[in-house]
Amino acid sequence: MAENKLEEIGKVRLDYGKYSGKDYYSEGSIEDELLDIVKSKSSGEYDSVIEERKAWPFLYHLSSLRENIVDWIPMHKDCKVLEVGSGCGAVTGALSRKAGSVTCVDLSKKRSLINAYRHRECDNITIHVGNFQDIEPDLPRDFDYICLIGMFEYGKSYIGGDRPYETLLSRLSAHLAPGGRIVIAIENKFGLKYFAGCREDHLGTYFSGIENYVSGGGVRTFSRPGLERIFADSGEGEYHFYYPYPDYKFMTALYSDEYLPAKGELFNNLRNFDSDRLLLFNEKNAFDGISQDGLFPLFSNSFAVVIGRGFDVKFVKYSNDRAPEYAIRTEILANWFGSRREPDIVRKYPMVPAAQEHVRGMAAACESLKERYRGGKLEINECELVEVDGQLCAQFEFVEGISLLEVMDRCLERNDMETFRKYFREFVDRAGYNSEYPAADFDLVFGNILISPAEEEQKLLNGKWTLIDYEWTFGKPMDVKRLAYRAAHWYLLEDEKRKKIGRDWIREALSVTEREEKEFWEEEGAFQRFVTGDRSSMAEMREKIGCRVMRPQDWLEKYQDSQDVNRVQIYEDRGQGYREEESYFVRDAYQGDWIIGLELKVGGDVEMLRIDPGMYPCSVKIREMTFNGATVPLHKRKLLYANGSIVKSRAEGEKDCPGIVFATEDPNINVALKRLERKEENVLRVRLEIVRLPMQIAEDMAAGCRRRFW
Repeated sequence: MAENKLEEIGKVRLDYGKYSGKDYYSEGSIEDELLDIVKSKSSGEYDSVIEERKAWPFLYHLSSLRENIVDWIPMHKDCKVLEVGSGCGAVTGALSRKAGSVTCVDLSKKRSLINAYRHRECDNITIHVGNFQDIEPDLPRDFDYICLIGMFEYGKSYIGGDRPYETLLSRLSAHLAPGGRIVIAIENKFGLKYFAGCREDHLGTYFSGIENYVSGGGVRTFSRPGLERIFADSGEGEYHFYYPYPDYKFMTALYSDEYLPAKGELFNNLRNFDSDRLLLFNEKNAFDGISQDGLFPLFSNSFAVVIGRGFDVKFVKYSNDRAPEYAIRTEILANWFGSRREPDIVRKYPMVPAAQEHVRGMAAACESLKERYRGGKLEINECELVEVDGQLCAQFEFVEGISLLEVMDRCLERNDMETFRKYFREFVDRAGYNSEYPAADFDLVFGNILISPAEEEQKLLNGKWTLIDYEWTFGKPMDVKRLAYRAAHWYLLEDEKRKKIGRDWIREALSVTEREEKEFWEEEGAFQRFVTGDRSSMAEMREKIGCRVMRPQDWLEKYQDSQDVNRVQIYEDRGQGYREEESYFVRDAYQGDWIIGLELKVGGDVEMLRIDPGMYPCSVKIREMTFNGATVPLHKRKLLYANGSIVKSRAEGEKDCPGIVFATEDPNINVALKRLERKEENVLRVRLEIVRLPMQIAEDMAAGCRRRFW
């Protein structure tokens, strides 16, 4: 190497030998503030800074969650790592802790100073400041890992020419030791969030990547096939795709081609911290369909690509947005015994030393729960403490099966509430076994129970139920009513479509009093504070930063013709359930803005009839309902069902005119015609009053109602 200009900040070495003396990109005064922060505060104080400043740059540069994208990579202390585009050092610290040495390259002196000051206690970091093309020829050729975290998309600016990305990879490959790997983290130009209305990360415009960057610019992200073409053209023969979720910047889970997300897993999708966004559709529901059809690799919001040999890691989940003593990483790994593939295993690692006791307690929880449920019908997934590369972890069997959550969702999809309730009662019976024993899993939710054999649905109710995750086990008895209420609460909360069944079924099934419900909420709040240590969640940080979520549907509903919004849809069930393709809309059902009048001809084989009065949260009063000229006795038990809550009327003469509040965009009223005297041809006449409500007001009104048609 040529003679270098060197500076040391703490134990970190900075090399200015190729620095031009000018920073060509900068965030201006923000970088000055960041430099002051890392000079004066420890990393343990960064969370407080983020909450105080409530601004995207501080979250982006200082959050420890940024490290997740490299934390999962199995490195050893002899590894040499090259990090190109290290910036302010968001992942440099994680690499330093995992590897023997970390060599950074960045164009900006100011950012490199921020990196150096925040990691000044690390004695294995060297930062080269300057243009990559000037520095690259002098770099060693024995790196075990070369990391391009949020850098590959700038390849055109780094390299130039007609084939900048291929050229970049070819140059970097020359610096790998035998068996070395290149790790790329980059956005997917066709990530689902961009279709749903998130701005392109680098240009700040809508749909730029989807429209193939027709407006130009120096940044390019790629689809999976696009990256694969680049790899093939640059001679890279082996590579492996991984899928950070929600994206690589603040990854909470990592999937792989061997372990793709199942339906219902991807529900944390509002993660826009840098700017306002549109919300064109429900990403959770879209991901459900994408996952079911095996298309997630094409629509993942980000990619983590390993060029070279892959890893045994199939899936990773991070829980490091908690208090430090509960911050853990969960992995599912392929398990090899020599050349023989054994059943997969699950490991939970402490993210920081403070979490070691929490991990150690999982083995004790396993034993206490096994003792409690001995003789019952709830199996406990085996756990043992093992040491991996000098680190303690809890190791579990990987249990095959279908989650109780998915089984209950299937019941809802086919409107089979009888079977749904059977599963819930079975859950209560199994979870509540030997409830006086001093051991209880507070987080005994439906998703933590796997049922086998999964391929025979008719046997699931009486199958083998296994509790696979019992991290929050406490050494005291707990009322099963409390545990079951919490499980049902989180079940409803995680999916908008489940809200159609309302909360009253929980209260009724468990005989929960108003006082008990209040106590449950207070206990849940205390538990959340216990877990997070009063840290704000990422969802709360998004609210604090103030990025708006704009729903074009709201604008459309406000300005478009009322006939497009005020539509009444009818479903008929002839014993096979409701079917969308057999439903129909009633023309001219709205007689003005607030009155719906229906005269429906109904065949004698129709057992249930469903009326969807609108496509928005609303309050509905049934003014009249007759069947073949006779008044329908709405007070009769099991005759009328709805996914809304009854509003009691105190007005004289209103007792036979039920009012219903719908806190959903899919309100429906179901009439059990099979309980009425039917003819071969029938006429159902209905007159409704309907008032449209904002969702928040509808939810508040529904929460105050104690009875529901259910």
